[in-house]
Amino acid sequence: MIRKLPSGEYRLYSRKVNPKTGKRRNLGTFKSRAAAEKHEREVQYFKRH
Repeated sequence: MIRKLPSGEYRLYSRKVNPKTGKRRNLGTFKSRAAAEKHEREVQYFKRH
């Protein structure tokens, strides 16, 4: 899940909310949306291998 920040950067959040905090986990902040999408695919691959 990618959201654009007020600073113009993009942040990747986990899809599920963290039960401890009730918020989504920050999985990294990126300068471009393409970089965030690339990392999101890497995270999905890592979760399955």
